Amino acid sequence: MPPKILYIEDDLEIGSWLTDYLSQNGYLVEWLKSEHELTDDLPRVDLVILDVMLPGLDGYSVGLRIKKRHPSTPILMLTARTSIEDKLQGLAFADDYMTKPFHPDELCARIKILIRRKGDASTDRIQLGHIQIDKESNRIMNSQTGTDIVLTGKQYHIFMELFQNANRILTKKRLYESVWGEPYMEGDKTLMVHIRHLREKLEIDPGHPILIETIRGVGYRVKL
Repeated sequence: MPPKILYIEDDLEIGSWLTDYLSQNGYLVEWLKSEHELTDDLPRVDLVILDVMLPGLDGYSVGLRIKKRHPSTPILMLTARTSIEDKLQGLAFADDYMTKPFHPDELCARIKILIRRKGDASTDRIQLGHIQIDKESNRIMNSQTGTDIVLTGKQYHIFMELFQNANRILTKKRLYESVWGEPYMEGDKTLMVHIRHLREKLEIDPGHPILIETIRGVGYRVKL
């Protein structure tokens, strides 16, 4: 499937020209003419191209909002502002910054680099619902808020044991002995307590967990 780009630009002439150009070069482009058309439920895209000079909220505020909710989605700022202060403000969250006027071939080259970089990074990152797992840095993050989820050593070990055996049911005995390195005693509540605390940190609604599934009378499972 062709890469999909979300393009936010209020200038009708530039927006129409660039949308046509990118479409002719093999991209699927969704063009929004105002930040008011941008909902919190951002469509699944490979890249966001964002103009700074937007009516209402400026592009910096819009970009920060997008990056907070979707930290792995690359953002390319496109603007007539050329001062170093503006560039530094944009690059504080954006992945690239181009000033107008620009050559469309250079823009396409930068788009290819950003999308390729995202693809390379995604091989080390797994999305599990609202949870993003970075295997290289052992980092677990809430991708909706962009915040890290800090687990204790035992909580992390439990979760990674379940995650690395995704879609398989792990018995309480198997899970306990793998994490604690001790024989499991039937009736021991230690694992159950740790699972409860783990859900409080990972689940959107710990009372109705969707990430860590309880298999009654057997054990637990993480489903991908």
